[in-house]
Amino acid sequence: MLEQDVVPALLRRVDPARNMARYYGVAVEPTLFGWSAVVRDWGRIGCSARRRLDLYDDEDQAVAAADRLLRSKLRRGYGPG
Repeated sequence: MLEQDVVPALLRRVDPARNMARYYGVAVEPTLFGWSAVVRDWGRIGCSARRRLDLYDDEDQAVAAADRLLRSKLRRGYGPG
């Protein structure tokens, strides 16, 4: 599982040969109703972001989900940004 200080995280994937400049951000945030949300932002560097919120019953579940997302992106070639 991720350390609490790792989330929020910002990853980047830049490949000039493929004209690729992407970013992916993940954060765990509380909601007004007591749930925890995994907030994901992604897109091309320098352009408007897309955003998705996934709700979880508690913070531990949200942190575990954020950990899975970050590990997946690291396997796909993203790195610390």
